[in-house]
Amino acid sequence: MKKPLISQQWRLLFLLLSMAEFGVGKLFFEPFNVTYDHRSLIIAGRRRMLISAGIHYPRATPQMWPDLIAKAKEGGAEVIETYTFWNGHEPVRGEYNFEGRFDLVKFAKLVGSNGLYFFLRIGPYVCAEWNFGGFPVWLRDIPGIEFRTDNAPFKEEMQRFVTKIVNLMREESLFSWQGGPLILLQIENEYGDVENSYGKKGRDYINWAANMAVGLGAGVPWVMCKQTDAPEFIIDTCNGYYCDGFKPNSNKKPVFWTEDWDGWYTKWGGSVPHRPVQDLAFAVARFFQRGGSLQNYYMVYFRPFENVKLVRIGLLSQPKWGHLKDLHAAIKLCEPALVAVDSPHYVKLGHMQEAHVYHKRGNRRRAVSESGDEDRCSAFLANINQHNVASVHFQGRVYTLPPWSVSILPDCRNVAYNTAKIGAQTSVKELEPNALPFSNTQVVQNLLYQDGASYISENWVTVNEPVGVWSDNNFTVKGILDHLNVTKDSSDYLWYFTSGVGHWVQVVQPVELLEGYNDVALLSLTVGMQNYGAFLEKDGGGFRGQIKLTGLKEGDIDLSNLSWTYQAYSPSFYLICILVGLKGEMQKIYALDGHEKAAWADLTTDGIKDPLRWYKTYFDASYGLDPVALDFRSMGKGQAWVNGHHIGRFWTLPSSQDGCQSYCDYRGNYDSSKCATNCGNPTQVRYHVPRSWLQESNNLLVVFEETGGNPFEISLTSHFTQIICASISESHYPPLSRWLTRGSVGGQILINDTTPEMHLHCEGEHVISIVFASYGTPKGSCQKFSRGSCHAPRSSDVVSGLCQGRQSCSIRVTNSEFGDPCRGVAKTLAVEAKCIPQDTGSSSI
Repeated sequence: MKKPLISQQWRLLFLLLSMAEFGVGKLFFEPFNVTYDHRSLIIAGRRRMLISAGIHYPRATPQMWPDLIAKAKEGGAEVIETYTFWNGHEPVRGEYNFEGRFDLVKFAKLVGSNGLYFFLRIGPYVCAEWNFGGFPVWLRDIPGIEFRTDNAPFKEEMQRFVTKIVNLMREESLFSWQGGPLILLQIENEYGDVENSYGKKGRDYINWAANMAVGLGAGVPWVMCKQTDAPEFIIDTCNGYYCDGFKPNSNKKPVFWTEDWDGWYTKWGGSVPHRPVQDLAFAVARFFQRGGSLQNYYMVYFRPFENVKLVRIGLLSQPKWGHLKDLHAAIKLCEPALVAVDSPHYVKLGHMQEAHVYHKRGNRRRAVSESGDEDRCSAFLANINQHNVASVHFQGRVYTLPPWSVSILPDCRNVAYNTAKIGAQTSVKELEPNALPFSNTQVVQNLLYQDGASYISENWVTVNEPVGVWSDNNFTVKGILDHLNVTKDSSDYLWYFTSGVGHWVQVVQPVELLEGYNDVALLSLTVGMQNYGAFLEKDGGGFRGQIKLTGLKEGDIDLSNLSWTYQAYSPSFYLICILVGLKGEMQKIYALDGHEKAAWADLTTDGIKDPLRWYKTYFDASYGLDPVALDFRSMGKGQAWVNGHHIGRFWTLPSSQDGCQSYCDYRGNYDSSKCATNCGNPTQVRYHVPRSWLQESNNLLVVFEETGGNPFEISLTSHFTQIICASISESHYPPLSRWLTRGSVGGQILINDTTPEMHLHCEGEHVISIVFASYGTPKGSCQKFSRGSCHAPRSSDVVSGLCQGRQSCSIRVTNSEFGDPCRGVAKTLAVEAKCIPQDTGSSSI
């Protein structure tokens, strides 16, 4: 791909301009070019192996961004990836929003200020488990529009938005050649999945999109994911659980993995999926083993509270985060060898075992990234057998490979990492009450406490949401309108109201009608718009098909086909009026400046469980850094707001009793039904409330309940890591920090001390308090450890001396530390500890 080279004079000019715009110290990088060859991206003239972390900026508050970015960097990421979200940035056509959670520029600058690169996937269709796939709803109302095909109205709108984003990045000096972090862009998204639905117009559209994007002159490469027919000047990339077998459509393009699905999303009424970290690490190692060069975790953070990403609401998901951090460090040790050769040497080690060797000898022709002429050799040894351990011979040594695993040898001799051997600690998250306690009155004396959490308030007020027509602001219509055509997705709710049903009605369940005239009100509810598939512009909502009254003396009446007139009864026709949203919504009784508009009344335990009710209370939140969440398990279905901030929809719909496994086997190909948990329980009950939305006292909580629930049992809980455990054998590989690089950039790497170490860490304002320690042959697993027949008496003293009262500690796993309690026996160190507030506690041993 041809890009303009930057001369030294231009570099100096860009440097001065950037300093003038951002101020001294705000320049993120010296301006550099980004190109690529068949092996990798070439950044500032050097091939690079890159680990990327997906963080979608609107899914967190700006106050959370620095910590999330820092944790991604600490875990080994060098790139932060995100989509753009058209419906957030342009909610009304021509009116743009780049503030608050949609401050894309601020997010990009935070990425750069951390010394990380930025990968921006503009789309503008993004899917992303995001409402309408990121499209603004007004887009579907443009006359003659058809989404994502060779359609002039759509292409005009798409080009306008993509141009807006590219120009914004240029104006803010965020491209690499301007000294910014932005190194890579994406146009469209997974179009290959739907392209055949559009025929020739689809193929024409994708070529237009590619040419349009490149024609904007961004000066960095563009990619298209899952697009096997991408033009030659666009890099086609892979999305999936595994991408080690992926090859782009040209041998001139590098192998990129734009979406490494490190978990999966949950569905209302579904179980909770988990991807074992051993399998995820196996997939990543195999990708780089077989020639991959850029891999992006999709995602490292996702806002819903009980998601299983690498970072959950600010707490590290261990051992996933720690095990992958070690993987990334091992891959970086191999980078000099990986970029020095064009392709690896393949070695067959067994029936289902193989090695890929990246060996650049000192007398070979220099590679793009080379700064010296050192000999470099790194190897990946893989056992793709799902069931059996394998012993393999490689370069005169014997290596033991667990099933479904990869061992990484940065120097082609010593194992730095194996994907199936977890050395990182396991963290057990716990809950504690966060809301300040209230007095015991008769209202709450009979209520139980749950999960150690206190209920949020004893004083609730309520107001009913009126059924049917509640305002003169309405209109007449003939027939039944589509929900989205009326609401424009401004509300989940839409009332359909009719009256004039005659006295000949036979009362039949489930509708109860009175003899004489009746009012019939139907409430249509949605939980978001379709985000995936072809022909999204045709997506609708509300009632489909026929709406009929049955049991009439003169036969059934199809209400959906009759003419309706507002407030004018005639025996020959019926009356319908449609209102957008709820009265409480329109009055904004959930907002700090709107909640007093409602006629709230005190709530008693006799008044709970009714549908279509608003509830309000105030609560206090204790000070601290631990993440907090509201627990809605006592409620049914609805929405909630804290201090005017919408925290989301809740729905305590239980999942099926079937489909969960008592044991999660990491071995073998993963899919979202494997290693599922939480069967028979509501899919989600806890909802994160960002600390920046809270104040110490008098926080306003407003809840709209659709089906009936008990607000007295809503609780607020703090979440923190209470228990940490680790188990490491004396044969484990040493910490990655022990590996040294000799010489200049890309020099030889070596390891001298191969003693394994255990690392323990408590997050936030907590320190370590040892509960159990045994060096020898301990039994069990985390929270179930016990001594085995071999135990070093000094185990507790050694571990407590190194760790007690500290936030972090390291313990060498060797006889020289603990003594040898049983000669000739392979020994393991197992430790369990509590994370306690810094000013309390001593050893529990």
